[in-house]
Amino acid sequence: MDLEIVTIGTELLLGYTQDSNAADIARSLAPIGVRVVRRSTVGDDEAAIRQLVVECLERTGFVILTGGLGPTRDDVTKKAVARVFAAPLELDNDYLEFLRQRFARLGTGPMPGSNRSQAEIPRGAVVLSNPRGTAPGLWLDGALGVAILLPGIPNEMRGILQREVIPRLRVRLNEQHGHLRVTRSRTMRTTGVPESKVADRLTALEPALGAISLAYLPGVDGVDLRLTAWEMPVHEVDGALGSAVALLRPALGSDFYGEGDVDLAAVVLDRMRDAGFALAVAESCTGGGLGARLTAVPGSSEVFAGGVISYSNRSKIRDLGVSERLIEEHGAVSVPVAEAMAHGVRDRFATDAAVAVTGVAGPGGGTPEKPVGTVCLAACLGEHTSSLKRWFPGSRSEVRQRCAQAALDLMRRRLEGAV
Repeated sequence: MDLEIVTIGTELLLGYTQDSNAADIARSLAPIGVRVVRRSTVGDDEAAIRQLVVECLERTGFVILTGGLGPTRDDVTKKAVARVFAAPLELDNDYLEFLRQRFARLGTGPMPGSNRSQAEIPRGAVVLSNPRGTAPGLWLDGALGVAILLPGIPNEMRGILQREVIPRLRVRLNEQHGHLRVTRSRTMRTTGVPESKVADRLTALEPALGAISLAYLPGVDGVDLRLTAWEMPVHEVDGALGSAVALLRPALGSDFYGEGDVDLAAVVLDRMRDAGFALAVAESCTGGGLGARLTAVPGSSEVFAGGVISYSNRSKIRDLGVSERLIEEHGAVSVPVAEAMAHGVRDRFATDAAVAVTGVAGPGGGTPEKPVGTVCLAACLGEHTSSLKRWFPGSRSEVRQRCAQAALDLMRRRLEGAV
């Protein structure tokens, strides 16, 4: 099945809002056998939306639209599509009551009058429930084809897509195709190694991947490897991707840390939980970013005891017991100070393990010996301490992100006995 995606909003065209919805929809559709053949963006203009919807339906007979379903005057998507399908808007009293009750539960007063327009439904449309917001999704099926309307707010869109749209598309696909072919991907995550070195390890293996394509996706956290099986019979695709992962995995060694969208912080916490360890962190240049990564993982309190943001030298001395002489001799950004910070926070929280980071995030503060981007990291586990000095390129934000990732990676490798 082929279809097109249309994202609606003048703010998208102006560049003030990034279009994440089209990417989310495409990623969700390929695994079930739906091919997105075109993506378009149009502003909040009823005539332009009507024209684009007609063109999409003429090409594929199927279009998914997101955005423009709110209660304000610039939300004209529903009106435009209703006119294309010659389906006049009619008040749905049940949905209107749902909206009134929703506002009553919120405790913000009665429903504003403008929200009444969201209970106006094109005649014959199927309402797709939206428990996360006020704009319902809509499914219109007529002589011209099918149009699916979804809210533009990403979490609302994703909820309706997964609960309401994907199941309906599966039914339609099963009815139309006896031998379904799908496009699916698997992602392998690496960190601590540049893209060129990963490629050097895998180049000789790529011919053995056969019909599976391999893409290198470098980012702040490391290099992701995207393996994709294109339009493969549904009963073969998972086995083919599994074989590809098994082929590449040994070549990646300890630089590989997980699959999919797994966060390295979750990997570290899981391994420490399995081993019965507790963790504390000491941060300077990351300013709490490392602790934020850890506490973003559900259940982290079982492992993560706490941390200290020792941004100043005074704090390092007072709160972590770092020797003033050590700072004077080596500087605050040094391996000996990072190690002392790790030992100090471990003792303060009485944990089995600790991680410490100190560095020059920029844009100022660098020297010829320690330019902006210089960071020192330490991870201690029991009586064993591993440390290193790195240099990270990028903006202040990127240096801080790379530093937090590297600190987690050092702890992971310490747990694995790789450092």
